[in-house]
Amino acid sequence: MTRKNERQERLAKEREDIAARIAKFKATQDRFMRERQEYAAAIWRRASSEDSMN
Repeated sequence: MTRKNERQERLAKEREDIAARIAKFKATQDRFMRERQEYAAAIWRRASSEDSMN
């Protein structure tokens, strides 16, 4: 294998690694967003039910 091919393969592997890290980061951010939305909805439901009790 030539140096050029080795370099191209190494760069391709690095791009794949970066893409995988970005995908993992995006999935984590999506999970955090869902958790925040679920928490906010739960707080609103609790506040609404407390208002209806009074």
